[in-house]
Amino acid sequence: MPPRRRTPVPAGRAALAAWLETPDLGREELATAVRYTLEELGQRAPGRSVEVRVPPFGAVQCIEGTVHRRGTPPNVVETDAQTWLAVATGRLDWDIAWESGRLQVSGTRADLAAYLPLAGVL
Repeated sequence: MPPRRRTPVPAGRAALAAWLETPDLGREELATAVRYTLEELGQRAPGRSVEVRVPPFGAVQCIEGTVHRRGTPPNVVETDAQTWLAVATGRLDWDIAWESGRLQVSGTRADLAAYLPLAGVL
């Protein structure tokens, strides 16, 4: 079952559209864009085997497979808000971001290249 959305889709789309126009957004609008795209990933790839973290704005568990219950998950992707939004929208290729060190990726299931970019998020 996909996680419940907390960010209203219209607000998330508006924040993401604003980021696409001007990546230097205020904290609140940046947080909304990040949370919206994380929730969208959770909807499109439901599961609990990978945790995607974009501190301090949010995290989502996704991808079917083993279920993690306590402590640090074995499959984690962590990055900053600007990198996450660039990868989620296709402005930055997953592999390039990973190879450059802009994504911290651990675990055998944490490669999200098959799920990103999130087509049609606007």
